[in-house]
Amino acid sequence: MKKIFADVIQFRGTHYEIGLKQGILLKDSILVKNRERQWKVRKPRFRIDIDETKQVFQRIAPKVWEEFLGLQDALEWSMDRVLLEFGGYRVNINPSGCSIVVGENYMIRNYDYHPKTYDGRMLLFQPTDGGYSTIGLSQKITGRSDGMNDKGLSMGYTFMNRKRPGDGFVCYMIGRLLLEYCANTEEAIDLLKEIPHRGSFSYLLFDINSTIPSIVETSPRRVEVRQGYTCTNHFKILTEENRRVLDDSKKRQQMMEENHVPGLSGLQAFKLLNDTDKGVFSKLYGSWAGTIHTSAYFPKEGKAWLALGGDQEPTKVDFSKWLEGKDLSINRVEGMVDTDIPFANMETADWYQK
Repeated sequence: MKKIFADVIQFRGTHYEIGLKQGILLKDSILVKNRERQWKVRKPRFRIDIDETKQVFQRIAPKVWEEFLGLQDALEWSMDRVLLEFGGYRVNINPSGCSIVVGENYMIRNYDYHPKTYDGRMLLFQPTDGGYSTIGLSQKITGRSDGMNDKGLSMGYTFMNRKRPGDGFVCYMIGRLLLEYCANTEEAIDLLKEIPHRGSFSYLLFDINSTIPSIVETSPRRVEVRQGYTCTNHFKILTEENRRVLDDSKKRQQMMEENHVPGLSGLQAFKLLNDTDKGVFSKLYGSWAGTIHTSAYFPKEGKAWLALGGDQEPTKVDFSKWLEGKDLSINRVEGMVDTDIPFANMETADWYQK
């Protein structure tokens, strides 16, 4: 068993300022050093076009571009490198897992991926220059793997396949855009239909007025919307985009559906995903599909939970009080994970090694 952690970062200010702060925190960090080493082995299979990327962000999310400028100034990097590491546009994504279940006023999500990619950051951001306030787990620093905004919209995504990628935004930057620019499910669906998609993912959306969550199936070729309470790693509408082997995805979804009974509480749902003996939590860390964190969002209460590893008690955050100006007393969440694979945010994590 390995003890791991995620830093809790709280920030109120402009997008440029948060980019500057994150750059200062990242400079000379183990996370940046790991990525420098990783690029020596994992060559990028995409092209960075600064002008095109800037035009896309200026059209859809101009303030996020200012965050890139803050990162650039703090890290003293070229914009090419900032976009390579944090841009979230035209980046390949490796296979992963992830499971999501929604009940009355909650969304619970297992984030399943590889330890060597993990940011280890929960970020609370209250922008003063536009955009909604958000809480969520960061991915590639500027993106979000899951989260909730101050309007009560919560979001989580699940991987589908790597078939025929297109030019466009990747999942974690899309997650960030949904939370920061959309007040509700309807606006989020409209944005998902508007923006270009790099890969194939499902985005589960649940807001303060939702009775049934919306699941948006996306690929570089088309976008479809359905409703449902559970989501794993296979499409139900865009079936032509599915991978050939779906046994694990269907098994996890079956376990959630069988236990999704009327009156299932948020805590019960959390344990369904986080307990290692329930059939949803995954230990396939070496296959890019091990559960690193379980997160929970409660839109009506304005609260969030986080646990690292399995069989854990969640750390609870009152986002609504934070929005009123009351800073959190915690700066780190800790947990235990059953793997010896190194985590990128806390130890040397070369791709040369296991």
